Amino acid sequence: MAGRYTIELFYSEEDRGYIAVVPELPGCSAFGESEEDAIREVKIAIDLWIETAKKENREIPKPAEKEILKSLLEKVSGSA
Repeated sequence: MAGRYTIELFYSEEDRGYIAVVPELPGCSAFGESEEDAIREVKIAIDLWIETAKKENREIPKPAEKEILKSLLEKVSGSA
């Protein structure tokens, strides 16, 4: 399921590493010394976030990936 969510990645000078954030899942983030490490760690965090939400009967947001792609495709086809 981790591959369906948007992951934002940025470098933190303060932490001297990369931080990966999942906007659709509040509080879901991870740190890594490299981009690859941060992405690998955040994929684990996504799975744990979803597992915990299921156990607590919390709503699990649907990935926005398809909606974002649909919106981009509409913009591109509309500008032709």
